[in-house]
Amino acid sequence: MANERQAYTVADRGTYLAYKKRDELAIVLQGDPVLFNPYTIMATNPARYSKLKYIEAMELIAWLTSPEAQKLIGSFKQEGEVLFHPTAVPMPTP
Repeated sequence: MANERQAYTVADRGTYLAYKKRDELAIVLQGDPVLFNPYTIMATNPARYSKLKYIEAMELIAWLTSPEAQKLIGSFKQEGEVLFHPTAVPMPTP
């Protein structure tokens, strides 16, 4: 719609890459800390929702925040561009 109306929009990198081939969209601003859009995860309170799989949720959280998963997340690319920046475990600089 932004392309059709020659307007501005806010989008994540993956969405931009998916649409840039068919639209004439250009990045006009990137990298500003105010645009940081972190993904988060948390388990639901088992005292309130006892039928949910709390232990399994905690196992998923432990894995997603592990150095191994953080490395996988940080290395995920589309068209050579990193899409996600892990925040749970600091990534070593090369």
